[in-house]
Amino acid sequence: MVRRLWIRSALLLALLGYVLASRQLLLLAGLLAVSYGAAGALNRGSLASIRYTRRVRPRRAFAGETLACQIQVENRRRLPVIWLSTADRWPDALAPDSDRDLAPSHILGQSELTLSLSLRGRSRLRREYVLPARRRGIHILGPAAAKSTDPFALFREGGDVAPGERIVVYPPLRTVEELGVRSEDPFGTRRARRRLFHDPGQAMGVRAYAAGDNFKDIHWPATARTGALQTRVYQPIAGQDLVVCLNAATYERHWEGYDPVRTEALVETAAALIVRALEDGHRVGLISNGSIARSGRPFRIPPSRAPGHMSLLLECLAGLTPIVKAPFAAYLLAEAPSLAYGSTLLVITGLTTPSILEALVQLRARGRRARLVSLADDPPPYLAGIPTTHLPPAAEVSA
Repeated sequence: MVRRLWIRSALLLALLGYVLASRQLLLLAGLLAVSYGAAGALNRGSLASIRYTRRVRPRRAFAGETLACQIQVENRRRLPVIWLSTADRWPDALAPDSDRDLAPSHILGQSELTLSLSLRGRSRLRREYVLPARRRGIHILGPAAAKSTDPFALFREGGDVAPGERIVVYPPLRTVEELGVRSEDPFGTRRARRRLFHDPGQAMGVRAYAAGDNFKDIHWPATARTGALQTRVYQPIAGQDLVVCLNAATYERHWEGYDPVRTEALVETAAALIVRALEDGHRVGLISNGSIARSGRPFRIPPSRAPGHMSLLLECLAGLTPIVKAPFAAYLLAEAPSLAYGSTLLVITGLTTPSILEALVQLRARGRRARLVSLADDPPPYLAGIPTTHLPPAAEVSA
């Protein structure tokens, strides 16, 4: 509309100047035409020359820590960008404490980092921010959009200048003692003293040959060095698998909603027990009837203690949402056959409903080892053969 008015004004002034033989009107019409062309040339391709860079270090942190963020806007062409406005979408969970450059967003739980600036040719601008990781989650910074225009606001360009960036905030880590678990063995299983099974791929040393040793286990290089038969000794694998079974529901009827305080307590309890189990040498897995953020489905992580496995488990807990896809008792019974026989099932729940207790009894009757960690208000009833730990509400962590 503005451009049409500008063109019509130039044409009208040119016509009047010709009819009235006015050099001033003709000069003014020419000035409008030149300005229109210069504005178009100045703004053409201005957004394509803008490089918006967002550098966040580190990309993974625990809740309560801080992250450093640097925003750089660069004009890579020789012509200046007279007016540039950027809007970068940021979740409130990572927004800086200072409200400088922050504007409210129409999306719940998000703000926009807005910058209005003018850049000379071949120049750049940097801004530094400190982002407090307020709560766990898999957060997305961005995408960033930008708009540019000429000095007369005749031509405008707009579009995305930077994609979204994934930031993982792990739940805060607490020790099992802080949670109120005082047992020396909070998982109900220890390393086997009697090596019923061993892993032939994980040798832990050699010893002198004894009658009854398998011939294929003889370590011939060690035998040659010592002059006496030596036998390989392998890592025991009995009782080393631990599967954390997390109930994401905080109400018996999960469609009623969820308790955010208890949800965070469940996540932090699971995180603390997972870290302790890995430190104790267990192979740890994780299943839950909750869903990972942006996936909308339950998940199953098989037991392992490979490098990076702790990060994977904590990332799943960071992205856990209270969207429950199935009642926990039915989900646990359905998942149990796919879990390695002999592994310990560590059930963490904020509810001890009759259906959950019945599921544990059924698992016990099928020869499964299970342990219950309850964050319910009342202590769970006695279950024969199932060790139970009750963490009272006072031990829970506020959201």
